[in-house]
Amino acid sequence: MKGLEASSSGVRPPAKKRILESPASAEALTHDILLIIFSFLDFLDLLHCSAVCKSWNWVISTSKLYQSLYYKKKCQSRGVLEESGNLEKLSKMFLKELALDSHRASLEEGSVDVYQWKGHSTRVNQCRMKMGLVLTGGDDKVMRLWSVNSYKCLEEYSVPDRARVIDFDFDESKIVSLVGTSVGIWRRHGKKSIFLSRKGEIPKASCMCYVDPEAVVGCEDGRARFLDMYSRKWSKIVKIQDGPVTCISLSDSQMIVGGSSTGSITVSDLSSAQRVATLKSYGSAGISTLCVNPSSPLIFSGSTAGQAFCWDLRTMRCLWRTRASPNVIYSMHHLRDHTSTLVMGGIDGVLRIVDEISGKVLSGCILDQNTSGSVSTEASNKLSRKKGRRIAEDTKLDLMPKTSRPSINCLAVGFQKVVTTHDDNYIRVWKFKI
Repeated sequence: MKGLEASSSGVRPPAKKRILESPASAEALTHDILLIIFSFLDFLDLLHCSAVCKSWNWVISTSKLYQSLYYKKKCQSRGVLEESGNLEKLSKMFLKELALDSHRASLEEGSVDVYQWKGHSTRVNQCRMKMGLVLTGGDDKVMRLWSVNSYKCLEEYSVPDRARVIDFDFDESKIVSLVGTSVGIWRRHGKKSIFLSRKGEIPKASCMCYVDPEAVVGCEDGRARFLDMYSRKWSKIVKIQDGPVTCISLSDSQMIVGGSSTGSITVSDLSSAQRVATLKSYGSAGISTLCVNPSSPLIFSGSTAGQAFCWDLRTMRCLWRTRASPNVIYSMHHLRDHTSTLVMGGIDGVLRIVDEISGKVLSGCILDQNTSGSVSTEASNKLSRKKGRRIAEDTKLDLMPKTSRPSINCLAVGFQKVVTTHDDNYIRVWKFKI
């Protein structure tokens, strides 16, 4: 009756208290439940999950999920039974194979975003990329170290006496640079410069490569000069060319490879300082760039006539040659340990991806001037983004605006990205996504 009286009077009976439960979170999932969920995923999905948080990464890395997937995809298909102790090593190899396959596919056919900013006050001649960092140098006689991810300048290194920066390289602790007629070191964190050779000691130097503890300088007199970084003395001088040395590189097999403006490439033994072979290019065009693959016995060269060559150091024979550009190829590079694709660029401004085995041009990229967006408006680093455009090999470049294909002075290749430097003061990072 009391309930009826209450309802008839318009007063509702007191509602029962609801127990509020917090929504389930990923942290509430037990180790066993996560393992069951992760067992339904493929290799790439597991990689993505391992990057979500430390706990997920620990569950995946301490389980046998990677190993079992590798066993299913690789070992069983080959009919090979692997011992469990080798599966971890094999899974890492498989991860590397997947990454390199993804790198090739993205360069060959992926979408392209280009991030660009004016990194120097004048033309930018050189660039090197390592460890997520890019080192650039130009005619303004300043070297700058940039982050590939944030595009911000991390360090700046001024050149004493305003000498011209000719070539450089860097590692975790230092920058080694050929400046004018001397070689110097800049400490990465202290910014202090130490010049290892006196001014004027190098006669008309044109290029440099650096393999700790030696800097090797190529000169117009056809000689390569080796400077010991620690004793600060010239350890040896090797006659490697009959004409001016235009580019130089060292192979892992203790060979020094030098290109000349006369069109020849020479291979010399470091221990004996004797010339092993002379590789003749076709025609009278000079060699403008060299690229040595540390993971294979192959070397690649580009000429002032747009020809690209591949040579085998074991047989000293030319494996292929191709007309990769209508004119000068200034730079070529590839990802370390990658033996599939080579990237090259030159005066025509087209970024070309070439198959290392056949020499076939797989793709060409230029800027799409119809797409542009501002990413950062900071006065010190005005960053903009454009789209890259794929073009066919038979495209008539004369019909393409030069603003879409500024001359590429130098380039460096990283994982699914390429950095280029140009006459228009810009530094560009081409990011490829599949």
